Amino acid sequence: MAASASKVSGVAQRYATALFDLADEKQAHDAIAESFGVILRAVEESSDLKAFLASRQIATDAKASAIAAVLDSLNAHPLVRNLAGLMASNNRLEALPGAAQAYLDELAKRRGEITAEVVAAQPLSEAQSAALSEQLRAAHGAKVNMSVSVDPSLIGGLIVKVGSKMIDSSMKSKLLKMQLAMKGAA
Repeated sequence: MAASASKVSGVAQRYATALFDLADEKQAHDAIAESFGVILRAVEESSDLKAFLASRQIATDAKASAIAAVLDSLNAHPLVRNLAGLMASNNRLEALPGAAQAYLDELAKRRGEITAEVVAAQPLSEAQSAALSEQLRAAHGAKVNMSVSVDPSLIGGLIVKVGSKMIDSSMKSKLLKMQLAMKGAA
């Protein structure tokens, strides 16, 4: 996905590429992708974990031990644990989320899949998710992996990002456009 690929540093991309080559040899792509999905959700949900990864004040050995314990508790794949340990010993652990995203992006690309980031005003039902996924599949001609988050400030509607394209059908943006139009008419 172009949008997330632009957020990935060169360091993260290199680690992801090296891991991808190892995963090819071990035929472990699905297990590694699952581990990275769990890690990315954990980082997104925990500001403490995010701060820990970015911290330069924590000693390298302590950081390596701590990330090993975190990844053990998350049942991460051994190759993911090894990668994180290597990144910690090289003082590059802040790039772990980027490496995870780069890995997932490359895997999706090789499988002919696209990723859609969906922000909804309220949780989508299974039927709504399936319908949206089918519409995106028909529009892009590829299997769609949807990442759905909820933002009540949208009031209603959705924001859908696929690559560099974004469709904003939220009530919040429609109200803002109306407000701007009314200011221009006054």
